[in-house]
Order: sequence, then C-alpha cells, then structure tokens
Amino acid sequence: MTTPTPTPFELPEPREPGEHGQPSGVPGRAAQARATLKRLVKKAARVPALRPTARRLAPGVRQARRIWRRSLQLRMVTITLLCSSLLVGGFGYLIAKSSTDRLLAGAEQDARRQVMSGVKIAEQQLSAIPNPESPDTPGNVIRLLSSLTGGQEGVVVTMRFTRVTTASALSSTGSAWPQGLDLRPAITEELEREVTGPPGYRSFQYVSADLGDGTHTYLVWGSNVPTPQWRLDGGVELYYLFPVDTEVEVAKDIRSTVIFVGVALVLLLGVVTALVTRATVSPVRVAARTAQRLSAGLLDQRMVVDGEDEMALLADAFNQMAANLQRQIVRLEEMSRLQRRFTSDVSHELRTPLTTVRMAADLLYAQREDFDPASARSAELLQAELDRFEELLTDLLEISRFDAGFAMLDSEPTDLITVVRRVTERLESVADRVGINLELVSPDPPVIAEIDPRRVERILRNLVGNAVDHGEGRPVTVTLGVDARAIAITVRDHGVGLKPGEEKLVFNRFWRADPSRARQTGGTGLGLSISLEDARLHGGWLEAWGSPGQGAQFRLTLPVRAGGRLSGSPLPLIPADVTVVRQHGNAAEVPV
Repeated sequence: MTTPTPTPFELPEPREPGEHGQPSGVPGRAAQARATLKRLVKKAARVPALRPTARRLAPGVRQARRIWRRSLQLRMVTITLLCSSLLVGGFGYLIAKSSTDRLLAGAEQDARRQVMSGVKIAEQQLSAIPNPESPDTPGNVIRLLSSLTGGQEGVVVTMRFTRVTTASALSSTGSAWPQGLDLRPAITEELEREVTGPPGYRSFQYVSADLGDGTHTYLVWGSNVPTPQWRLDGGVELYYLFPVDTEVEVAKDIRSTVIFVGVALVLLLGVVTALVTRATVSPVRVAARTAQRLSAGLLDQRMVVDGEDEMALLADAFNQMAANLQRQIVRLEEMSRLQRRFTSDVSHELRTPLTTVRMAADLLYAQREDFDPASARSAELLQAELDRFEELLTDLLEISRFDAGFAMLDSEPTDLITVVRRVTERLESVADRVGINLELVSPDPPVIAEIDPRRVERILRNLVGNAVDHGEGRPVTVTLGVDARAIAITVRDHGVGLKPGEEKLVFNRFWRADPSRARQTGGTGLGLSISLEDARLHGGWLEAWGSPGQGAQFRLTLPVRAGGRLSGSPLPLIPADVTVVRQHGNAAEVPV
C-alpha cells in the first residue's frame, strides 16, 4: 500500500484530474520555474535597456549599505529577526505538521477500518450471487452499496466490476457504475492502477472533485474484492469516498493560527530587540558625540550620569577622563603660551643689547687692521657670531609669530621665475666658494602665481642654502614646474643624502642630520621649520626625499591661486635619475 506524504502546513495536494484522467500536477515544475526565473534575471541584468535603471538604483543601494554599516541597532534587529524567523518557522512547521498528521491519521484509520469491514461484507454478499450475469445482479449490487455506507452521512460507496466475454476471438471490456452521482472525477487512473493488483490490495488518495454538489475534498479509499467467481470475469473494485472538508478546515485553521502567532512572535522579538539595543546603543552614541565635541576643542562637554548600572559607570569614567584631559590640555596650553611669550619677550628684550653690542662690534671690526693679529682675529669672530646671533633672534621672532597665530600672508601675483633667479644669483657667490654649480631648469617665462614673494623667497633661500652646504661640491639643480592648479619647485643635490625616516625629521626645530656637528657651524636649525610654516600658510606642501650617497631633493608645491586646494604636484618628489627597486618587501633607490 502506498501513502502520499503531506506537504508542510497543509494537507496532501489534491489532484485535479486532467486529460484522459491523468493528474494535472507535474512534480518538479516549481523548481523548473524558479531556475527559469533566475536565468531571466541574469539575462535582464545584461540588457542595455536596463542599465539606466541600474544606475538610478545604485545611489539607493549605496545609501542602504552606508546605513547598514553605520547602524549597530539596525544590524542587531535584522539579525534577530532573521534568526527568530528561522527558529519560529521551524517550530511552527513541526507543530503544524504534527497536528495535521495526527488529524489526518485519525481520519485515515477510521476510514481504513470501515473499508476493511465493507470489503468483507462485499465479499460475502458477492459470493452469494451465483451468476454475475444475472439480470438481478445490478439491483443486488446497488442494495449492497447502500448497506456498505453504514448509515454514515456524506460517505459515498461505489463498485466497479468488469467482465470479459470471448466470441469469435474478439475481446471487449465494459464497466458498470451505480446510477446517481458521477464519481469518475474522484477516482483517478493512478488509484485504479494501484487497486488493480493482488487480492486484498488497497490504497487511498486525497482528491478535490465536484460530484454534482460543489467542490469538496475527499479521502478516496480503493480496494479490490477477492471473489473468485467475479475474478474470472475480470474482478471487482470497491471505492469509498469520505468527505474530509471538516478536517481540511481544521488544518487550515491550525496553519493560520501558527502563521499568525509566528509572525506576531517575530515582530515582538524585533520590537524587544530594538528597545534593548536602543537602551544599549544610546549611551554609546552619546559618548561618541561627546568625544567628537572634546576632540573639536569643547573641553567642557560631559555625559549625563543616570543610575548606578554599567552604563552609569561608563559615563562617570568618561567624565573623569574628560576632566583629566581638560586639566592636562589647559596646563599644556598655559605652558605653551608662557613658553611662546617667554621666547617672544626674550627675543625682543635681546634686541636692545644686541644693537648696542652690534655697534661696538662694527667699530672694532672696522679698525681690526690696527690691532695685533690676535685682537684682529677676535674682532672677526665677534662679528661672525653676532651675525649668527642676530639671525637666530630673527628666526625665533618668526617662530613665535607662527606659534601665536599672528603670521599673515600678503599674497600678490608674482612671477616665480624672477623669484627663483634672484635667490640663485644671491647664493651663487657662496656656491662658487665651495665649487658647486647652480643650475636652473624652468619653463618659458612668465610663471605667475598668487603668493607672498617674501616668504617664498625665504623658503627657496633655505632650501638652496642647505643644498649648497650638503652638496659636497656636486651640482645643485633647481627645477620649476607648473600646471593649471599648482606650481612646484624642487631643489636637488647629490651630497650625503638622508637616511630612511629622516625626510620627516628635517623639518623639526633644531634637528641636525649629524648630531656630532658642533653648533658653531651650520645654520640656526630653524630654517626648514620656518619654511614648512610658510608653505602651510600658503596652503601648500613642503616635502623631502633622500637616500644615503645619492643626495636629497626638496619639493615645494603651492596653489596657483591664493586659497586654492592642492590635489597633486607638477613635479615628482623622487628624482627622475633614481629608480625605486623593491627587494624582499623593502624599497631601495638605485641610480639610473
């Protein structure tokens, strides 16, 4: 006996008889439809006409992804909904399937007992009919069928019998059905094949059919009746039709209840998760906003402490941290202000005695030829150190103005080629004394940009002067480049170069590449720091590159128009005569 397996949450799919009595449902058709739909979607994505729609949807998709990444609460609620949907759906499936199976199993057992009893009665009654071809046989069969219902309302019993007669080597088959209802739609060909088997073989199906009183769902049991005298004439098949509309409605009610309760439970879990995550995430958001305000300089921002739980402890600890940071920052700012004021005051106060000492030193220096050799040499050293001291004071005053935020930019349209040539001409005599040749590479003049010529000239003077000091007698090249948005000036020397990491340290105040060098030689140690501040004041960049034994190159990049923003530089930072080679993950520069 074969028993169809019920589908989840519902009764076994009723079979609608198709053409020639075949069921119209085809197994696997839904899977084939899904596969076809997927193929159509993939093809539609490649259709050019749909590309504008994809472009219109792209901003919304990006916005949704941005919201998904930035909202912890949204992710937690979504994950909870998905997990709870799977769990509730699984439990709902088990509950609905178990209830439906038990409900149908009871109806099937009752029907099976009645069918077995009817088969026995039919076997006894049909055995008492001596001649199946008697004219009284149809009437006896109809009376037999009426007695087999057992007085149960709604139950329909029918019997199909076939007889085979032989005449002139021809065979014919005929069927006899009881008068009244047309039961053919309820008895499928598949069920007939299953019933037509060994004696006592039986089977059942759920069928939705209209027998003349509207469409109903029936549990159709079929069994052959083991009657030897009828078997010789073809056999007898007994069919019981039990209406199961009540069971169907109960199963639907169970399914609807399970779905409603499941959806309500999932939504309730989503709401609870949203409330819980909101209570957890809200203090974190407040802490993030407070931290952003603190980082923006609003040091008086604090979190509200409410209660004594973990979040309250977090808020209290955050407030203590903010208070400590405020005290430290205020103390450091006060120290920095005092330091800047001290530097400025000292620099200004030293101006008066320096002027007096300068006057006396100039007088001694002018009369040094009348002194003995030792006194004359002392007058020359005094003059040189006073020049160095005066330069140091000038740099300190400039640094103090940068620190105090008083430095102002006086921009005007200026020809950069004129500024670069003026700097190289002034330092040419110094370069000639050490045997260095200054080379200038520039486009056709003029190269106009809105700059402060005094500050740019000071930057170039520091860069070219450093290149001459560290060039070791090799040529120094000054290159000027320009594009629509920026101008760039590079100063390239071929001296000792810079070690890895020193390209950032060269702009620190009082930093020297060679710590062993005495402070009596070289500059004040503030030139590159002031140059960096001048470049930043223009909204530009000042960068350095160097390699041991291959020299160094400094690049100044400024916007063509005052207040413009840089996105690139017209000249490369690494010289064209150097190739970067990577070996085992490390970068090394080798000359071309």
